[in-house]
Amino acid sequence: MTIKHILKSLVTLVLGLTALLLCTQLWRAYELAPWTRDGRVSAQVIRIAPEVSGQVEQLLVGDNQWVAKGALLYQIDRSAYLLAQQQRTAELAEARSVFEQRSSQLNRRKQLGDAIAREETDNAARDLVVARARLDAAQSQLAHAQLDLDRTTIRSPVDGYVTQLRLQPGDYAAAGDTNIFVVDSHSFWVTGYFEETKLPGVRVGATASIKLMGFSPLLEGHVASIGRGIADGNELRSNSGLPQVAPTFSWIRLAQRVPVRIELDKVPAGVELAAGMTASIEVVEAGAATRWRLTQWLQEFM
Repeated sequence: MTIKHILKSLVTLVLGLTALLLCTQLWRAYELAPWTRDGRVSAQVIRIAPEVSGQVEQLLVGDNQWVAKGALLYQIDRSAYLLAQQQRTAELAEARSVFEQRSSQLNRRKQLGDAIAREETDNAARDLVVARARLDAAQSQLAHAQLDLDRTTIRSPVDGYVTQLRLQPGDYAAAGDTNIFVVDSHSFWVTGYFEETKLPGVRVGATASIKLMGFSPLLEGHVASIGRGIADGNELRSNSGLPQVAPTFSWIRLAQRVPVRIELDKVPAGVELAAGMTASIEVVEAGAATRWRLTQWLQEFM
């Protein structure tokens, strides 16, 4: 065998070993490394409903507008509630006047002492107790009327974005019916759906790298929690109460996807978050370097 043939065999062997090593690394990165392309940006949506009913008099926000906590969203017509407040104020003045009258009567009877019957003094004391109760009730009713008046002003409970606005001036706002939604701008997180075969590499507190589909900069976060349950189709019950077990079972068993909550630690400037965005997530295993460059290449070509 000539040197040329030996060198040719060595080159072929080296290339074969290199290809085998590359395939092994690709298999580990794609099948075993804790990463997923199935991620979603989520956020808390505050459902705002008025506590009193009335016609919407003013609407001070627009769709997708950012609002600060405490900002005025809309105003319900106050006319009826102002009248109720005035009525309760008058009733309170009347109750206070009656209470003062009953108090004076009781004091006069006490000063007369034995000059009047004991029964008259006792009756005056009872009348004063009743007047005190009516005064307390009037004060409570006035406070409730004032509270209803204040509730005609609807404000944002959080910093966030008004979304899916369909309310218009002139609409009737019914107490308890949601009519404005605000996405809390401080509540964004990412949910990654990891295959169960990759969960051994996911640990609470581990660093996570997030790549949004629409933005190049990477987001930084950490694993906050791992979901403890997903729905099982075989657990559905029929009308008879018996489980509806599927009659077939796939020969190839596919790994279930388990939700993992990723809290965001750093969002680069220029990245606009919106609930529902898709993301790829890579969890950095303890003592291991990130494989993001490799997994990113795999996402693009596989």
